[in-house]
Amino acid sequence: MLRKKFFVPLILSICIGMFLISGSASAKPKNIEDDLYRQIEIFSDAITAIQHDYVEKVPSKDIIYGALKGMLSSLDPYSQFMDPDTFKELQVETEGEFGGLGIEITIRDNLLTIITPLDGTPADKAGLKAQDRIVKIEDKITKDMTLTEAVKLLRGKPGTDVTLTIMRESAENFKKITVTRDIIKIKAVRKAELLKDNIGYIKLTDFSEKTKSDLDLALEKLAKDGMDSLIFDLRNNPGGLLISSVETVSEFLPTGKLIVYTKGREKNQNIEYRATGKTKFKDIPLIVMINGGSASASEIVAGAIQDHKRGIILGTKSFGKGSVQTVIPMRDGSALRLTTAKYYTPLGRTINEKGIIPDVSVKEELPREKKLAKKEKDVFDKMGEESNKKNKDNEGDKIPDGMETKDDLTPEKNIEEENNEEEEFIRDDNQLRAAINLMNGIKIYRALKKTN
Repeated sequence: MLRKKFFVPLILSICIGMFLISGSASAKPKNIEDDLYRQIEIFSDAITAIQHDYVEKVPSKDIIYGALKGMLSSLDPYSQFMDPDTFKELQVETEGEFGGLGIEITIRDNLLTIITPLDGTPADKAGLKAQDRIVKIEDKITKDMTLTEAVKLLRGKPGTDVTLTIMRESAENFKKITVTRDIIKIKAVRKAELLKDNIGYIKLTDFSEKTKSDLDLALEKLAKDGMDSLIFDLRNNPGGLLISSVETVSEFLPTGKLIVYTKGREKNQNIEYRATGKTKFKDIPLIVMINGGSASASEIVAGAIQDHKRGIILGTKSFGKGSVQTVIPMRDGSALRLTTAKYYTPLGRTINEKGIIPDVSVKEELPREKKLAKKEKDVFDKMGEESNKKNKDNEGDKIPDGMETKDDLTPEKNIEEENNEEEEFIRDDNQLRAAINLMNGIKIYRALKKTN
């Protein structure tokens, strides 16, 4: 959401303010403006000290840009000052194609944090996960690094590598992951398929200008194929345009229903967004899947569906990014990205820092093959440790405690046959399997209710 504003140059404003209050510095401030002018005195003194006493001469623009970066970053994790080059990069990103890794990042608990890796991007393929903390980018520690600085280090020419040092909750040690940069092309609907028992499945990875048209096409195709229920997958969807999330929820709610509202300091920032247009899908059984990588617009969709009891939310708690950023261009080509309002669900719940709690909690599990591989590795590691010890009481040939036999590591026949009938992406996804089972239960319940 872009909003253009033009201001009197900052330095000129400061100078005028200084001359106006120089004769009454000891008087108590009469209002907020007077207090602001007093604080500007300190700012002016600091600039003067840097210009006269710092060991090297610093360009005035660097001083002001540095001050603006610090000022915006002190407000919240999402407000930032963008120099002209960074602002140009942002404009390229909103066009839907850009060079980089394919991750959305933020500052959380003063640490550079991955909101989510976008599906199918280099970051996703390299194994980066939502909630990973980036400790280092190459050899540079990210502590006290701004988002702007991080983005500059992460982006580069397609085909070049960047090594990240990651801190992950589930891991005891830091982990280094090398990612090869590429051109990132964002596709809103990543997958749209009709599963067994006429259950439709749509995976949405982005909320952009094309999302509504892509989603309409996917829904219409599935409806023609016989879809009688829908699993809507918003896992690892970092969000996007507010209006796109409103258009998405409008597919499933009656016209006029409140979807989300924003509240800010100014009255014009207090806006209600309601479902618009006619839809064929306002009664279809619905499950929405979320996880820690679902943020912003994804949380708006999940929150509206949940508050109106329109469907069931399944998965794990979402990220908790529920604020509105307005980009304000400056006259020198730079820009402010300023938090101007917060999102609230129809029942008045705040999303920011809290996220959406699913109705049905299902934690992600490793696919069976990866579990078995890890189990086998643990077994062989243990065998290696045992072989290095001295044999006692002829126990050298004894199977180490906790070691499974070959039969234990082999999937049962009936499970293997069942998996062969399923699509690979379902077999490796325990959360999706849980959603399918739940949807079948919902359909059975609905059918029984109709007969009574």
